[in-house]
Amino acid sequence: MSIAAGSPPLAGASASANGRHHFMVSPLLIARIAATSIPDRLGVAAGAVLRYGLVALVLFLGAFKFTVAEAAAIQPLVSHSPFLSWLYSLGSVRAVSNGIGTVEIALALLIAARRFSPALAAIGSLGAVGMFATTLSFLVSTPGVWASVPGFPLPVPNEVGGFLIKDLFLLGAALWSAAESLRAVRAR
Repeated sequence: MSIAAGSPPLAGASASANGRHHFMVSPLLIARIAATSIPDRLGVAAGAVLRYGLVALVLFLGAFKFTVAEAAAIQPLVSHSPFLSWLYSLGSVRAVSNGIGTVEIALALLIAARRFSPALAAIGSLGAVGMFATTLSFLVSTPGVWASVPGFPLPVPNEVGGFLIKDLFLLGAALWSAAESLRAVRAR
């Protein structure tokens, strides 16, 4: 493809009034990229990173549940949860943490099975959706997760709340994985 003389540049630098240079990408360049296979390849790469990044994090956090430190760390969250507090009537702090870890590892392995079984990946992904919705509920059920900061009008999460907020993005990854896996099941 040739660029005709006098056509707008595809990309370039320009100087602003303060002498700084800004890189600009022409809408023409974006249109040309969009017309190639690059968006499809980016989508495939993004899906793999999203799904298997989710698998890696859930596997790691599930395995961590088998430690004394993590069992103690999740105890205040689980004990204040209207969905999970009953688990402590069935077992010790350590046993409950081990059970949660087992479920997390199982969900991660199901999601990872997508290449071989979209149906198993859909089951694992939907289970992860429930898991992340539950952990996000800790943001409202656990006392002290939100704090006031002088000069800022809204409450902000403390360290525990900040850690829990990441589950909003993991919930999105699980929802995407569930939808993609279910579409693959439907296409079979």
